[in-house]
Amino acid sequence: MAFEKKEYSDLLIYILSHCYDKPHVGKTVLSITMYFIDFNYYEIYGKSLTNEEYVKSKKGIKPKHFNKITEELIERNKIYFRKVPYYHTTLHKYYLRQLPDIHFSKKKNNLINSTIKHLITKNATSILKYASRDPPFQMADYNETIDYNNVYLRYPRYSIRKKFINL
Repeated sequence: MAFEKKEYSDLLIYILSHCYDKPHVGKTVLSITMYFIDFNYYEIYGKSLTNEEYVKSKKGIKPKHFNKITEELIERNKIYFRKVPYYHTTLHKYYLRQLPDIHFSKKKNNLINSTIKHLITKNATSILKYASRDPPFQMADYNETIDYNNVYLRYPRYSIRKKFINL
């Protein structure tokens, strides 16, 4: 599986365009939202949207290419980065420089929007707690890539197959 750099960049920008007004959305919420979009897409269509590798770490889920892609988007003047105080912590926030003109296919768009809607209201603590109970995450060892095939072992609470079976 070759990493889909453009798809990944477009997805990141698209998510940012849907959460610009959410003060709690920083790097952790973005990373885990991308994880769920990729793994949900895999559960329905048998392939990842971006082919990103997600690694289980003590602090949660780490996308392999996140830092590199965000640095490139900053260099290309698509986004900018700020550290922002948020209660008793500091958020690593990314902001769009302009609204994107990104269009996904209908099936991708439905799944992406549904996942964003479900997760984007969660803060870093609650989304980490939620992600830590997802079977693909639970089955991986620390510092190991999370296996996409384990989405088929999801509990009903995490599975989206029934919701998207007719798309």
